[in-house]
Amino acid sequence: MSYSITALPGDGIGPEIMASGLEILETLAAKFQLDFTIETHPFGGAGIDAHSDPLPDATLAACQKADAILLGAIGGPKWDDAPKRPEQGLLALRKALGLFANIRPIQVPASITHLSPLKQEIVEGTDFIVVRELTGGIYFGEPKHWDENGAVDTLTYTAAEIERIAVQAFELAKTRRNKVTSVDKANVLASSKLWRQIVEQVATRYPEVTLEHLYVDAAAMILIQRPTTFDVIVTENMFGDILSDEASVLTGSLGMLPSASHPESGPSLYEPIHGSAPDIAGQDIANPMSMISSISMMLRQSFQLFEAADYLDQAAADTMAAGFLTKDLGGDTSTTNFTKEVKKRVKGGE
Repeated sequence: MSYSITALPGDGIGPEIMASGLEILETLAAKFQLDFTIETHPFGGAGIDAHSDPLPDATLAACQKADAILLGAIGGPKWDDAPKRPEQGLLALRKALGLFANIRPIQVPASITHLSPLKQEIVEGTDFIVVRELTGGIYFGEPKHWDENGAVDTLTYTAAEIERIAVQAFELAKTRRNKVTSVDKANVLASSKLWRQIVEQVATRYPEVTLEHLYVDAAAMILIQRPTTFDVIVTENMFGDILSDEASVLTGSLGMLPSASHPESGPSLYEPIHGSAPDIAGQDIANPMSMISSISMMLRQSFQLFEAADYLDQAAADTMAAGFLTKDLGGDTSTTNFTKEVKKRVKGGE
């Protein structure tokens, strides 16, 4: 069976970690006799440079026909004054593909617990998932306006939008430890009052799953104090954006964490949660683990290639356990050499 992938390297370190991930995927494909067809297209700042648009028509068409999409990273100061910023391309892509469910797993591998800025005993055993609603809320609400005298942003959710993301969270919890933490600000926001009401209605369909509610400020504190208490966190767009970035600190580096964005039907998108890091672009020091783990999520969630995904995860974990760590994790292994070490273990050389 052939699997069609559209690759969007993007900007900054995006092309470097994409190249690393695709090299390793090619090695994995040979190991498991898999057939991947990969098309590469400009997106973000690269799309602006090539076609004056962060989401060129040809790029969108390629994404729509693919079985899955891999994204590197986008943005940078070069495009701060562009008529369309790179980030607008990402919002447009999410909307066009209906990517409403963002899944961000947060795990701290035993080999790097000592590198977390938190005490080792706090982060040890951390394993939870943030389920973030991705196409509603304040990022997409209208009207939206600002000038020198004032500004307006609109936070809007429908019951249907809340229900479908809640279902994603409860279904995930069933495959894990049967606990959902719903994060809102229901003591202040009308949208959060509706959020809590709908989540409680969905919970009645899942009697085996325990539901708890937390205000977003409390959730932010507990993420740092007791991260191992979480299993599946479900929340709205802006809260999910902030909390998942906060949670990434637990691992010691943004370079460790992947994400998946799913529609109700059609291709899913897989990407690191970090930005384009233009300050280190081209230096061969970027950590490709977030892209490697994004590829692992793609193998599982879009292609059901569980054995290959497990093998990839183990090869990457063994590489780090052997002491091959990039600069962000306190090591001196280059992107190129880290990639070589993972490929070696995928081939079975270690």
